[in-house]
Amino acid sequence: MGSMATDKLNCIRKAREDFLSNGLIPAGVVNDTIIRSWQRSAERGIGMERGETRCIPRYDLMQRRDKNHTLLIRSQPVMENLYHEICGTSSMVLLADREGIVLHSIGDPNFVDQAQKVYLKPGGIWSESVNGTNAIGTALEEQQPVHVHSSEHFIDKNRFLSCSATPIFDPRGAVLGALDVSGDYRGHQQHTMALVRLSAQIIENQMFAPEFPDDIVICFHVKPEFVGTLYEGIAVFSPQGDLIAANRSALLQFGLDRFRMTGHCFASLFRLSLPKLLEQTRFQHHPVLKLQLQSGAELFGRVWPGASISPVTFLPITTSPSNENKTRAIAAGEPTLLNELEFGDRKMQVLIGKAMKVVGHDIPIMIEGESGTGKELLARALHMAGPRKNGPFVPVNCASIPEGLIESELFGYQEGAFTGAKRKGHIGKIREADKGTLFLDEIGEMPLQLQARLLRVLQDRMVSPLGGTGSFRVELSVVCATNRRIRDAVAAGTFREDLYYRLNGLLLTLPSLKEREDRVPLSRKILDDLLGPERTVGISPEVLRIFESHPWPGNIRQMHNVLRTAVALLGEGNEITVGELPEDFMEQADCGNRGRDMSGDPSDRNCGNASLADVEARTISSTLDRTGGNIAAAAKIMGIGRNTLYRKLRSLTSAENHTYIQ
Repeated sequence: MGSMATDKLNCIRKAREDFLSNGLIPAGVVNDTIIRSWQRSAERGIGMERGETRCIPRYDLMQRRDKNHTLLIRSQPVMENLYHEICGTSSMVLLADREGIVLHSIGDPNFVDQAQKVYLKPGGIWSESVNGTNAIGTALEEQQPVHVHSSEHFIDKNRFLSCSATPIFDPRGAVLGALDVSGDYRGHQQHTMALVRLSAQIIENQMFAPEFPDDIVICFHVKPEFVGTLYEGIAVFSPQGDLIAANRSALLQFGLDRFRMTGHCFASLFRLSLPKLLEQTRFQHHPVLKLQLQSGAELFGRVWPGASISPVTFLPITTSPSNENKTRAIAAGEPTLLNELEFGDRKMQVLIGKAMKVVGHDIPIMIEGESGTGKELLARALHMAGPRKNGPFVPVNCASIPEGLIESELFGYQEGAFTGAKRKGHIGKIREADKGTLFLDEIGEMPLQLQARLLRVLQDRMVSPLGGTGSFRVELSVVCATNRRIRDAVAAGTFREDLYYRLNGLLLTLPSLKEREDRVPLSRKILDDLLGPERTVGISPEVLRIFESHPWPGNIRQMHNVLRTAVALLGEGNEITVGELPEDFMEQADCGNRGRDMSGDPSDRNCGNASLADVEARTISSTLDRTGGNIAAAAKIMGIGRNTLYRKLRSLTSAENHTYIQ
């Protein structure tokens, strides 16, 4: 660090000391945000040397994570991407709740150890009322982005930090928490705040999707090419035209802020009436429309009418079927959302986070996974998340169509193209998927001679049917799936390398069921779907333990079949026990002799003279580790209620005399 920077920090430190001594601050030394925060810190009796930084108990942290589950799910993939941008700079990324309690963190190992000394870690309390001037706490107080560098921190022991934080708002403008990058002050990067703000905007935009299934959503920007990107404005209106919610970009383009949003309606913002706008969308397939603000400024946007506006013609921006009917909706070809495929598994969280970032950018996606892991379900969810969601979703199983027919099935044919052809010909699956999504399942089974034709279609967006002389233009998204590694087929010469790279814009690998951490909540969800809303059936703790340890070679498809059989065998009963599980399933799991010895961790099954309390403590700890601290998932795995688990955690914390997380 240069002498000028050192002098600047000394000047700030002296200004802070002068402020505490006589209330005077030299002009121009720190900005007004820091001055206001110093004043609040002094009024609260926080001293420069004191430092009341502390951590909350583990059970309290688990409860807060559970309460902020949606925020965590949306934030974790974004945090990982942000960390990728700053890794190696002695820094870390942190997410805090609205009260300044750190919920999650990712960081450089060499810096994490140092940061933990001031409780800059999950459970750490970084509210301004406890920790004085700091980026997280001050950003939450000011409700705006804040950078706090070295001696600007009110408490001396935090001077080694340089921190950039911004609040995260829900669609209605309420503060959800804060995103922060903290690091060694000597390695501060000027662009860090921009990265933090951009990442927070990604999280906020993702929070819109599940919130407004029945309302009118307009996505817009002054440049048409930015519609459908991170930078678009998103505004939500009720069927009556009242402004319900808007993201940061929308507010900026409207010339409003969160505090002046209330009371506005579509008519006060746009020159076109809402009924006329909806009428325009009725006859066109999600066009990019010209919109004009009352100020005269011209925008370009897409309109997504809610379910309550036009249930027959339009699909809402999100359709959120309840847990009771999701499976039936999928079976009927109804939409499923990406966030509905995640039940607490960390691998699925990362996968869905990646998928959410690329949908809408015409990036081809390839899904790898064992048979039965839900590849088509994921493909349908990707379709529903993209801009062509109102178009058709056309699945093609390349392995199930005879080799002699796959060309005509894909590319179509003219009348009389070959013996046995339909009288009026057939347009083919590719043209059927026009303005929608083509899902090529088991793409590795496509004959080599057809791969060149498919590559030309993807490059030229033109398809020529068999026996015809004309070509037809198509606009579609392509999602492929395979249960084997296509790279191996490329190496073996059975799959074209150029086609592989054309199809594989993003590779998503679905974990097998035995690798997933959410087997128990997933089993409950499948059971709810099978039963419908009229009936409730429980699963005994012994069966849940079997589900946890079973190898599940048939993956989710096998779990669905096991539960469907169990429901049939149960009759009018209200709890599935081992007696309702299929015999071959029990033999496969080798549970006949081990069924009574499957509670807790394997290391706990022969625990010798260990007390019951010790076994319980180890079981709780290992289960929380497996679920990433998700209380709801851990309670379901253990077959107990969440409040019971909270009570046990408090008891264990008290017994061990651990006031704070270590």
